[in-house]
Amino acid sequence: MVGRDDLMNAIALNSSMVNGARIVGPAVAGILVAAVGEGWCFLINGVSYLGVIAGLLMMRLPDRRRDAPRLAGTHPIEGFRFVARTAPVRALLLLLGVVSFAGMPYAVLMPVFAESILHGGARGLGLLMGASGCGALAGALSLASRSGVRGLGRWVVVSASCFGVALTLFSLSRTFWLSALLLVPVGASMMVQMASSNTLIQAMVPDALRGRVMAVYSMMFMGMAPFGALWAGWVAERIGAPHTVVIGGVVCAGGAALFGLRLPSLRHEARQLIVAQGLAGGDPPAEMTGPAQEVPLGG
Repeated sequence: MVGRDDLMNAIALNSSMVNGARIVGPAVAGILVAAVGEGWCFLINGVSYLGVIAGLLMMRLPDRRRDAPRLAGTHPIEGFRFVARTAPVRALLLLLGVVSFAGMPYAVLMPVFAESILHGGARGLGLLMGASGCGALAGALSLASRSGVRGLGRWVVVSASCFGVALTLFSLSRTFWLSALLLVPVGASMMVQMASSNTLIQAMVPDALRGRVMAVYSMMFMGMAPFGALWAGWVAERIGAPHTVVIGGVVCAGGAALFGLRLPSLRHEARQLIVAQGLAGGDPPAEMTGPAQEVPLGG
């Protein structure tokens, strides 16, 4: 719906709305459950989708350019083929899959930390999840202030590394408020990596393949999480939740290190892809013009 120049801001603002709802929603739900009960909450939740549907019906999007060249092949497998042969996109998706599989299951184990390790009970669980949500909202807002894609590759490396380190420190903490404090950078770095990867991939993918490639993105981001949760539950039953989260944090930090080592070799191809898509869709982004072009993936 937005041009490439506004892609970073649009994705960041979308993430801000999602994570803002994560913070406000549980508080509103708690009041409603106490006032009218769980059944009415589900009814209100379902009725609220009428507003979403109305908003979708009110959208009026400009017509697409019809003179843009179409890529050969219309089968859904073309998205997988593009990812397989495009090194920067493939590397971003692999790192995202690793973080989603090894790191994201910490949320599944959070009740164990809240009850058995930090002794905070249900109230403590809400505070821990709220701290993570606040961090995610802060990370999204920090990206909303950016323009363009310059330097986002470095942001991906730093955020994935911070996510792994903060997650490891959280698993070692036995003090409730220290654990809650550590979950703020966990949520922030997770959101920055996700939104930065999303923006870079959409900037590199041709218009004709964007939907199919973003489907692969969704598979790596959301599709790997259930398998990671299954793995984390199986491991936690045998070695405990803290050690399981330590393993996940170390794996995430290791994946970020490998991506960082490959970043210099990915920059040239990433720049060519972004410039090509900018030219194909009209004028290139402002960050890409001028005699001193910056390499977008690494900065």
